[in-house]
Amino acid sequence: MIGTNAVLGVTVVALGMVLTPGPNMMYLVARSITQGRRAGAISLAGVAVGFLVYLGAANLGLSLVFLAVPELYLAVKLAGAAYLAWLAWKALKPGGLSVFAPQELAPDSARRLFSMGLLTNLLNPKIAVMYLSLIPQFIDIGAGHVLFQGFVLGGVQIVVSLAVNLLIVLAAGTIAVFLARRPGWLRVQRYVMGTVLGALAVKLATDRTPAVAT
Repeated sequence: MIGTNAVLGVTVVALGMVLTPGPNMMYLVARSITQGRRAGAISLAGVAVGFLVYLGAANLGLSLVFLAVPELYLAVKLAGAAYLAWLAWKALKPGGLSVFAPQELAPDSARRLFSMGLLTNLLNPKIAVMYLSLIPQFIDIGAGHVLFQGFVLGGVQIVVSLAVNLLIVLAAGTIAVFLARRPGWLRVQRYVMGTVLGALAVKLATDRTPAVAT
């Protein structure tokens, strides 16, 4: 039996992760602004499949691989930290762009939108860490049915993340117009995003919590 505290805990973690600017948000916003909400929704479908891939892999033994080879897990986290640091630098450097700043992107086909959404999520270090280290901490080994608990709690995370990302896709254009008329706010948003990404990169690089088996 999955406890209410576990569901609430995963919900809070999922909200914190999805509201922190990262690769998924940046890609979905860029596509929604340049190519419309439909393109953003198709990209989000790819992101959703990426979540399912991580959910299946994490519950069917990927974390055991990292437990057996902790150096591999450390390498994944450091690579993720480096990627987040690079995104933070892009936002904070002189002349950097906000995630909501209009960008020149060539229109993509529905197939490419979907595949890029999938790839962006699969390469997102935040999602890897969440599935391999955070969600397993809410599983009660003593309650049994560990695999079932893993899939249900992962499902909670997916529902929360997709709901928030869908709102972002639908509102991206409106937010971009709002910020474009207020350059000062656009700079503040860019600095906040860069600072959060940088802090997350440092935390990820210095965290030595081992992978948790599910």
